[in-house]
Amino acid sequence: MTSEARVRLPLSGQRIVLGVTGSISAYKAADLASKLRQAGAELEVVMTPAAVQFIAPLTFQSLTGRDVVVDMFSAREAEAHVEVARRADALVIAPATADCMANLATGRTPDMVTLTALATTAPVLIAPAMDNQMWAHPATQANVATLRERGAEFVGPNDGRLATGRMGAGRLAEPAEIVGALLRLLGLQRGDLRGRRVVVSAGPTHEPIDPVRFVGNRSSGKMGFAIAEAARDRGAEVTLVAGPVALAAPYGVRCISVKTVAEMLCALDEATRESDALVMAAAPADFRPATPADHKLKKEPGQQRMMLELTKNPDILASLPGGGVRVGFAAETQNLAQYARAKLTEKRLDFIVANDVTAAGSGFGTDTNQVTMFYAGGEVEELPLMTKYEVAHAIWDRVAERFGTNA
Repeated sequence: MTSEARVRLPLSGQRIVLGVTGSISAYKAADLASKLRQAGAELEVVMTPAAVQFIAPLTFQSLTGRDVVVDMFSAREAEAHVEVARRADALVIAPATADCMANLATGRTPDMVTLTALATTAPVLIAPAMDNQMWAHPATQANVATLRERGAEFVGPNDGRLATGRMGAGRLAEPAEIVGALLRLLGLQRGDLRGRRVVVSAGPTHEPIDPVRFVGNRSSGKMGFAIAEAARDRGAEVTLVAGPVALAAPYGVRCISVKTVAEMLCALDEATRESDALVMAAAPADFRPATPADHKLKKEPGQQRMMLELTKNPDILASLPGGGVRVGFAAETQNLAQYARAKLTEKRLDFIVANDVTAAGSGFGTDTNQVTMFYAGGEVEELPLMTKYEVAHAIWDRVAERFGTNA
C-alpha cells in the first residue's frame, strides 16, 4: 500500500469483545485478535480461567493495549462484566468449548465470557472448537440449536485434523473466516444494502488454445473480490462470478468459478435475473482461439512460428438484458475518457469505473487503485488513490444512491 492511499478499514469504529475459552486452539485467538485490530476494531478480551492454562492474558494485552479480564472480582473496573458487555458492538467467542456453549444455552455464568454473553445485547458470534465426538453429541447439537434460536450466529467448526490426531468436524475456523463471519453479521444487522441482491464479476478468463495453453490477461481479481467483500460487509446477498484467480473465496459470499467468457456469460445471465445491481469488474478476453485443439500442440522440427486464428467473444455486459443498477469497468492504457464514455453507452451502464493500469498503484495485482467515474448523465468524478476496498465502498455508495432514486 502506498502512503498516499486513503484507508477505510472494515471494522473502523466497531467495539468488539473477544471471549476466549479453554481449548488447545486458543493459540489461534491471538492471531484472530491481531486480525481484528488490523481490520480497525477497538478490541477488548475476556477469558475463562481454563483459557489461561493455554495462553497467557499478557499476549492479548500486548495485542490490544488493554487489560484482559479473567476474574470479575479482580478487575480494575467495577462490574466489569456489565460494562464490557454494554460497550460491545459484537461479542465473538473463539474458541468456544462444549462446556461454554452448554453454559450459554442454560444461562449459567461461571466465568467472565459467559457473564459478558448474558449481559450484552450486541450480536454474538460463536466459533466452536472441540473433539469431533463432542461436537456430534446430541447434547452439544441441542445447545447449538438453542443458541441459534436465540439469535447467536456460528462460524465453523471445520473438518480436519484435531488435537487428538483424529480427523473430523471440530477444528476452530480460521481467523480470516471468523473475521469474515463477523463482518457479514454486522452488515446484516445494520448495513445499508440489507435485503439487496447484488452480482459481481472478477478476474480474467482463460480461452483454451489446447489442453495446457490459453489466451488470457493479467487481471488478478483483487478489485472484484474487494467489491464483493464490501457489499457483504454492508449486508447484501452477494454472488461473485470469478474467473481463474489465486484468491480465497470471501466468507459469506456465493462464489461461482468459471474459466471462459462463455461460462462467465452463462453464470451471469442466471445470477442477474433477479439482482438489484451488477458490478462487472472482470476482464473477460475479447477474443478466443477459433479452433482449440483437443491435444497438446507440439512444435515441429525447425518450426519458427505458429499461426493462431482468433475469433471475437460475445460482449458479456452488452449481452445481459438487466441486472438492476449496472456498473462497468474500463481498464485502459490510453484515451481513458474516450474509451470509458464509449463503453458507458454501448453497454447501457448507469456509470463506469475507469482506471489507467499503467499508472503507479493502479495496475493489475496492486492493493490500491485510482479511478475516475463516468456517469450516464454526463458527470465525471475523479477519486484519489485509495485501497481497492475503499474504492469498492465508493462504488457501493453511488449504487446505494441510485437505489434510493429508483425506490
